[in-house]
Amino acid sequence: MFRRSHLKILLIGNSGVGKSALMNQYVNNRFSSRFRATIGADFLSKEVHIDGRTLIVQIWDTAGTERFQALGTALYRGSDCCLLVFDVTSLYSFQALEKWHKQLLLQIEPEEEPTFPIAIIGNKTDLENREVSSEEAEMWSRLHDATYFETSAKTAANVQEVFEWAIRAVLKNRRVPEEPELNSVHLETKPSEGTHRERCGC
Repeated sequence: MFRRSHLKILLIGNSGVGKSALMNQYVNNRFSSRFRATIGADFLSKEVHIDGRTLIVQIWDTAGTERFQALGTALYRGSDCCLLVFDVTSLYSFQALEKWHKQLLLQIEPEEEPTFPIAIIGNKTDLENREVSSEEAEMWSRLHDATYFETSAKTAANVQEVFEWAIRAVLKNRRVPEEPELNSVHLETKPSEGTHRERCGC
């Protein structure tokens, strides 16, 4: 019988950067160009099999607008990893990462800060009107002790890799003795039964 455990991955960043699109592409292998702002929060679950263990991964997409920031404490609670997302065609969304990062650190317990997995995601690389270079984003990420990825939710470029990194980083951070070596982990994923959405977002 499989052992089950739950992981919570949080997506934060400005409205319109593609958080919901990344989540939907990873869980459902689907992309929609229609944009509807997330209301409060939204999540999808996905079942991930890792060498005899079954993990239920909950991916939370948070609203990127100021009027929903009061929900922050409840949404951050219990998170195992955070992905800070910006749009490579929007300098404003990149500059806002500083605010999001500070807010994240306020929510993380002090003893968790050195090891809490954080990645910076530059999304929408399929678009041509780029305003943020890879070098600039990588430098910002290194200064904030975060791993940097570039993705396209539309073409699915690097989407699988981002979430695989997040899952492996959480397992490494938990230091569970019976876990296999991470470099030998084989990920086999499928949407979990009863996949849940509270609201639709893009």
